[in-house]
Amino acid sequence: SYTTDTKSREENKKTIESLYSLSVDITKIRRLKEWVLLQDVTYVKEIAGILQEMGADETTVANIIERCPEAILHTPAEINSQKALWQLVCQNEKQLIKLIEQFPESFFTTEYHQNQKANILFFQELGLKNNIITRFLTSAPNIFYNPVEKNKNVLETLQRNYLNLGGSEANMKIWILKLLSQNPFILLNTSTTIQENLEFLQKNDFTDQEVLQLLSKLKGFIFQLNSTTMQKSMLFSKNVFKCSDQELKQLVLKCPALLYYSVPVLEERLEGLLKEGISVAQIRETPMVLELTTQIVQYRIKKLSALGYDIKSGNLESLNGTKKDFEATYGKIQSKKERPIFNPVAPLHIED
Repeated sequence: SYTTDTKSREENKKTIESLYSLSVDITKIRRLKEWVLLQDVTYVKEIAGILQEMGADETTVANIIERCPEAILHTPAEINSQKALWQLVCQNEKQLIKLIEQFPESFFTTEYHQNQKANILFFQELGLKNNIITRFLTSAPNIFYNPVEKNKNVLETLQRNYLNLGGSEANMKIWILKLLSQNPFILLNTSTTIQENLEFLQKNDFTDQEVLQLLSKLKGFIFQLNSTTMQKSMLFSKNVFKCSDQELKQLVLKCPALLYYSVPVLEERLEGLLKEGISVAQIRETPMVLELTTQIVQYRIKKLSALGYDIKSGNLESLNGTKKDFEATYGKIQSKKERPIFNPVAPLHIED
């Protein structure tokens, strides 16, 4: 609704003066979104006033406007409505202003106000905790732009499939809430995509129990794929590891990344491992290593080599896991290396 034709227009002097009075860095706005400064109507003082009422100091107000200049194009009524909406899930104004400073674009997207409200209420009814809903609002705001019926439809499809695959009615709600909190972006898919992907796995001889296992392991990422890419990735793995369909299935259950990553990604990661002197047989034994980027693998190998640990002859388990897992493994290897061969305080048994 705002014009972005900047050729023949001049900056709004009143806007510039108001921004100066708030110590906003105008050169930043000129560089990022100059078109905002050309609008005839802006609400600089009003928006700053609302933010200050919530407890924002001058630096915070300036920071918010610099990061999201469009904020000044919204009417006070729109921002007050948005404030009331976010207060449904925020503990207090202090938490709210902190979120606005970190994620101003999410807060100042007011076009979908009714959908946002309906979805917040729906998520609360579903049993999602407010702190998870605030995380969604900031890190996955576009799921709130969907009409609530669309989100309900996707979740109903998931629930129906969960029961069809042998999941229990008693665990269904916990399963859905966990899946949603791990990956809210599943709501951006259509019910058809979800159905097709599950059918693809069943056609590839995964049992209902195994499909359920994959859904939980993949944290819902499977719904962002399509049968063509999954087919290509599986074929690539089958050729690389020279295995039967049954063996491939076991590898995928062990490491769902073989299904999730595209062929170019798998190819690059495999090459990175081979360059480090790791064999295909070792990778087949511990396929989870393909979940790590080449940079992470190189860094971890370097750290382990410094301790004298030879990854080429050992197994790859020590490379696996999250940063925390790796640090724990590294610590164990390090302390083993530093431990004295004999215990100096133990009594020596010397024969007479």
